[in-house]
Amino acid sequence: MTARPPAEPVKVLKEDFIWLYEQYLPSPADSAMLTKNQFRAGPMKESEKVQFWLMKSEPSVYSIRDLQRDGKTAWEGVRNYQARNFMRDEMQIGDLVLFYHSNADPSGIAGVAKIASRAYPDAAAFDRKSRYFDERSTPEKPLWFLVDVAFVAAFKEILPLETIKQAKELEGIMVAKRGMRLSIQPVSEAHFKHICHLAGCQMPGKEV
Repeated sequence: MTARPPAEPVKVLKEDFIWLYEQYLPSPADSAMLTKNQFRAGPMKESEKVQFWLMKSEPSVYSIRDLQRDGKTAWEGVRNYQARNFMRDEMQIGDLVLFYHSNADPSGIAGVAKIASRAYPDAAAFDRKSRYFDERSTPEKPLWFLVDVAFVAAFKEILPLETIKQAKELEGIMVAKRGMRLSIQPVSEAHFKHICHLAGCQMPGKEV
């Protein structure tokens, strides 16, 4: 596998999500640790703001419980250019992720994860035995990229897509749009906060 780029310091998260960062900051080997006093010291710069994403996975393939067991996984196999570009060009270490179970009963948001690496080439694309093999992608000129995703919290119950569609506070969220099949989607801070509220994320812990 191609060597990963060095980890960057985790970005500061707003006070609404301080419990996530108090509980789930990356290890000192991966990032600079932030104390609560540092965290509260003045407004953030635009470049320091955490971004929010939704990432889809079929639970029969890889579920939030699998991620909870593993702690961290490489998000391999993305073969859509827009989704790839989000990972390669925009995701940063410390960004937060809504982990979405697709093609499930019910489909919906199962928990929260975080981005744990910068993007690096998806080695599965080089492996002829892999279901994700793509002969156009080579180690010298990789076409597909991935990020590492780490576990943060599993919801006690799935937040169903139908509930998301009915919440007026979530109007405009991409996952609720008809025909939206993109497996990686940006999420606004307001939408992320409301989904956490609906799922009972006010209390810290590995199950919320």
